[in-house]
Amino acid sequence: MSKGSNTPVPTAALRVELGWRSGPGVPDADASALLLVGGKVRSDGDFVFYNQPAHSSGAVRHEGKRDGGGQIVDSLLVDLARVEPAIETVVLAASADGGNFGQIPDLYIEVRDAAQGGVVARFDSTGASVETAFVLGEFYRRQGAWKFRAVGQGYSSGLEGLATDFGITVDEPQQAAPAAAPAPPPAAPPVAPTVTMPPPVAPPAAVQPPPPVAPPAAAAQQPWPPAPSAPSAPPAQPVSLSKVTLTKAAPSVSLAKQGGTSGSMRVNLNWQVRKQFSGWGSKRGRAVAMHRDLDLDLCALYELTDGRKGVIQALGNAFGALHQPPYIHLDGDDRTGAVESGENLTVNLDHKQDFRRILVFVTIYEGARSFADLHATVTLQPQYGAPIDFSLDECTVPSTVCALALITNNGGDLIVQREARYLVPERGVSPQRTIDHAYGWGMNWSPGRK
Repeated sequence: MSKGSNTPVPTAALRVELGWRSGPGVPDADASALLLVGGKVRSDGDFVFYNQPAHSSGAVRHEGKRDGGGQIVDSLLVDLARVEPAIETVVLAASADGGNFGQIPDLYIEVRDAAQGGVVARFDSTGASVETAFVLGEFYRRQGAWKFRAVGQGYSSGLEGLATDFGITVDEPQQAAPAAAPAPPPAAPPVAPTVTMPPPVAPPAAVQPPPPVAPPAAAAQQPWPPAPSAPSAPPAQPVSLSKVTLTKAAPSVSLAKQGGTSGSMRVNLNWQVRKQFSGWGSKRGRAVAMHRDLDLDLCALYELTDGRKGVIQALGNAFGALHQPPYIHLDGDDRTGAVESGENLTVNLDHKQDFRRILVFVTIYEGARSFADLHATVTLQPQYGAPIDFSLDECTVPSTVCALALITNNGGDLIVQREARYLVPERGVSPQRTIDHAYGWGMNWSPGRK
């Protein structure tokens, strides 16, 4: 499509993909959507982006990013059949993070049928320079039907300026153009080095903690006393555009400083298999990883301030509990790795004083003997704070367990530390026992299955 042109679209679920080519010095970008009446939002809830990923109507949802070998795609799911009758326009926008769109090559927006995958419309944006935000397209109603228009209107005031222009109340001051890269979180000690050991052969394990520690079984089997009622949610606040990306150079962040002091925090793991394999084989003397029907399990070791320890995992149905100890709950067992589904666990931040430390980790249950050729992203989303995300480094060893993040209590403040540490179990040692030994949890383990 050319700039300003339009085309009919079906009143159905559509996937809107914002894409560009990555490379050295290329800034990140983020997709967003605004639902408008008379050219403005009705409230801040009509703004869908990384900090507010779903509209209350269910019509628009931010799905997140994926990396297809140097081609980055950030996507939104728009179900036009669920858009409220009062909404006239759904604006589809993008914002640059750490630079401007003149530095982002091959920027485009593509509308696809979410069920069938076919392309409905595509607009390639060209000629960008110092703009730090763009309205790339929009859905609009015309005589009872929906159309898509290629817009291509740039802003030099970033996401804040774009959001404010459409009536959003932002809790941060507007920045001058072009937008500068966000300041990194406070530096912390370097990430611990990867451990390498012989290839694993042992089956996965379920936990049996030593006496007198209470067994971390399903919630119904835990003799935890009922927890006091959760405090009421904080009053509504202006939209926060802050986000935090942990790196090797800046691997830790304070939840309190990001506003994550109460409510719940969702930990999401999503992944993509870059190539399809079916085991470990040999190619000219080199071991190669092969994946089939991949099943990753998100897990967490916890230690409470009263000394109780345990594990949250699908093995043994140890899903935990959110409103009684251990105040951590695993949502379920996903095999797709899809963004906004994937593997999820939730931490109750209203009981942060009860946590001594939490280690979030992932194991391969079946379908592979290594994390090689997987692209995985971890996102920690506090209910009332900025999201924290990071990507895993490329795995170059036959690892079946990876430590993702270590959360520790520092004087009542929870500190999130990026680990991204691949471990290789010794022969006959389970992945769970390996992660326990590496971080000194001191649990007893026995074989188990889902």
